Amino acid sequence: MSQIDTIFFDLDGTLTDPKVGITRCIQHALAALGVTPPDADELTWCIGPPLLESFKSMLGDDASAAVALQHYRERFSDVGMYENRLYDGIPEALRLLSGRGVSLFVATSKPQVYAERIVEHFGLDTWFEAVFGPTLRGDHARKTDLLRWALRQTACKAGTAVMVGDRGHDMVGARDNGMRAAGVLYGYGSREELLAAGAQVLVGSPDALGRILDGDRRARRS
Repeated sequence: MSQIDTIFFDLDGTLTDPKVGITRCIQHALAALGVTPPDADELTWCIGPPLLESFKSMLGDDASAAVALQHYRERFSDVGMYENRLYDGIPEALRLLSGRGVSLFVATSKPQVYAERIVEHFGLDTWFEAVFGPTLRGDHARKTDLLRWALRQTACKAGTAVMVGDRGHDMVGARDNGMRAAGVLYGYGSREELLAAGAQVLVGSPDALGRILDGDRRARRS
């Protein structure tokens, strides 16, 4: 197996826990449309996938979903993106990986303009060479398309790259592009979701992320 030299990280549910900000912004958007919003715990399924698709599932039509997304962004751009926290151990894991000569990037379903601000806010730009995310109009919204674009922009080889994320669409995007797929169990996707989507490695905690490079069985079975 070729040695890994590039790692793409998801943002929400992998580097940071955005539950408070995302769920409050969804509740704000639904309330603005006159819809009684669910409790925060009932909205965690929305963390990770493209939000427009989540709003379509909740509201049933494209037009309402587009309006809801605009209301969401009104709150998120000023308040919601900072209602967020780093997972314990992430800076240490990134420092370790960077010190081993691996190129690190972010590849997230969150619009790039927000993702870059969040990465900078938490001081993670020290380790990441670039952040990739969709445009506000939705270009590269699917993780498969986003990773294909990111690989092209960075000239990285898919066969020596791994996508690390907490949801099934992260694993599907990796496999569709010939990358390795590593799922984290401390985010919002279940073990079953990750394995069904093609995860080759499961990581139980941020301090185990470094073992992805070693093919350590503890990382695989965590």
